[in-house]
Amino acid sequence: MKIEDYELLLQLHRIKTIRGTARKILISQPAITQRLKYIESHFGGVIFLRTPKQLVLTALGESVLKHAEEVVKREADFCDCLLQQDGNKVAGTLSIGASSLFSQHFLPVVLESFTKKYPSVTIDLVTGVSDEIRESSSQFHVCIVRGEAIRTMVSHHLFEDPLHLMDTRPLHEDIARPLIEFKSDPAFQKVLEEWIAIQPQPAFNRSIKVDQFETAKQLMKRGLGMAVLPESVSRDLKDFYSIPLEVDNRPLSRNTWVCYQEGLRQLLQVDAFIHELEKTSWFEEEGKGID
Repeated sequence: MKIEDYELLLQLHRIKTIRGTARKILISQPAITQRLKYIESHFGGVIFLRTPKQLVLTALGESVLKHAEEVVKREADFCDCLLQQDGNKVAGTLSIGASSLFSQHFLPVVLESFTKKYPSVTIDLVTGVSDEIRESSSQFHVCIVRGEAIRTMVSHHLFEDPLHLMDTRPLHEDIARPLIEFKSDPAFQKVLEEWIAIQPQPAFNRSIKVDQFETAKQLMKRGLGMAVLPESVSRDLKDFYSIPLEVDNRPLSRNTWVCYQEGLRQLLQVDAFIHELEKTSWFEEEGKGID
């Protein structure tokens, strides 16, 4: 099996048809069909079911595609290593998977500094909910997640982000208010449920659910309800009512971690980026996040 065979499988999976893949990679359909037959013979079974509309992965195909992703990624990492042997220049591709909140509020200033220092590095960035980044962690050189660290990786703690309940009106009024909730990982939901369980009733109505912190923030600012927001999101809300979340006099917060596979800091671009993260001051005034 050649690396091109694994790359072909990944293209077929992404595009879902032989015809579309042929147009994409500029190879004839018969040539792709012939190559696919060879690959399936090599693995001893059918990888794709050929339906009238699209290619569908079989159970064997799912295992082969996972293996193909790993092979292609290892090849890319190896090429990066070779590239950097020329004068120890920091270059190549840096793939980052980062939580949406971190990407919105912290990552831009880090990347601004990093890309100025290392213009030869190509940034490949994917953002999403931390659980999504954890599930696809093998695809990235570096993962930045909130909540729990990725246990299968080397992890460094970046910062702690205290949680606050915020509203446009006093928070001790004996009136039930809507609580604006947002999509997050199970660990955060557990923390929130722990706090809700000890609140006096009726404290609020759980009636609004949104996709992320920033949406909850904007709805709260319009007076539509209360929202639990991290300090990193709410630093510009000094004119709003706020109380810290606590359980048994213990402040509740969210941790942010940078995670990477053992040995990947041998890649110069990975080591340089992690160093950039480690020397960042996270809660300075807006626009002054880098020492």
